[in-house]
Amino acid sequence: MELLPTTVIGSYPRPNWLKHALSLYRRGKIGESELESAMDDACKLVLKEHELAGVDIVTDGEMRRDEMVEFFAERLEGYRFYGDVRVWGTAHYNKPAAIAPIRYKAPMLVSEFSFARSCTSKRVKATITGPYTLADWSYNEYYGSKREFVMELAHVVRQELRNLVSAGADFVQVDEPALPTHVNEIELAKDGFNEAVRGVDAKTAVHVCYGDYSVMLPYLNEFNTSQFALEFANRRFSDLELFKQSDFKKELGFGVIDVHNRRVETQEEVEHGIKLCLNYLEPDKVYVNPDCGLKLLPKEIAFQKLVAMVNGTQKVRSQLTRR
Repeated sequence: MELLPTTVIGSYPRPNWLKHALSLYRRGKIGESELESAMDDACKLVLKEHELAGVDIVTDGEMRRDEMVEFFAERLEGYRFYGDVRVWGTAHYNKPAAIAPIRYKAPMLVSEFSFARSCTSKRVKATITGPYTLADWSYNEYYGSKREFVMELAHVVRQELRNLVSAGADFVQVDEPALPTHVNEIELAKDGFNEAVRGVDAKTAVHVCYGDYSVMLPYLNEFNTSQFALEFANRRFSDLELFKQSDFKKELGFGVIDVHNRRVETQEEVEHGIKLCLNYLEPDKVYVNPDCGLKLLPKEIAFQKLVAMVNGTQKVRSQLTRR
């Protein structure tokens, strides 16, 4: 792998024709097989766009997932859904409630990972929602404590991770966006993650975004992971200053693309951001990625942002190799 590998966080905008197919399916106008075919085609399209942009480590854009908690809760035993809750703006999700012991039923991501891997020669990263976020973004109507709930989900996530590794996954990203929202529960999130990856023979990353990194940093070395993929572009890279006094020992997935802004970054802006990062970390400890998933952007803009990310990274990479 070259210096400064480029990757994505996970989600990517669905093409309009897939949105139409989903609408038809929900209204009973097409069947399961037609929807599955549309999903397959959308995954192929996303993988090809990632390849065309020049991304080193790709995903299928999570085309088969409506939402990062709801998707998994639908496939586990012990959950019930009561209806939509508002996340922000007009975004909603069907928030699950644990009403009985949460139990693993069958692999949830293996088929989508295997399909993506069969469609590209690039390295494919598997992404999964972590146990702390799965618990925090659900109602708890069964477990006596949040810790008990998180650790039960950690066992479930570990089963899925082991199945992914058996299917060939060698790089798994565990998404924990809820981690920085409750500063008094970072120890709990850490314990849940460490239990989830226990015995998992693969490179792992933890993705966190839009939180107070100053509170998180003292704990990050205690996570049994290779990498933290963090958001920096949205805050104009100001959080890099936190690493000046930090004894951060992990790889950094460095966010250089602002996913909440439709303006496409220039190659020079990406290059500048990476060079700022290299004032704090050695190049062999840095991966380059967007701040977060690209799902909420128009597809054309998401693609252009990836192209800018790759071009800026390649410029810095070439400068480093000439030294």
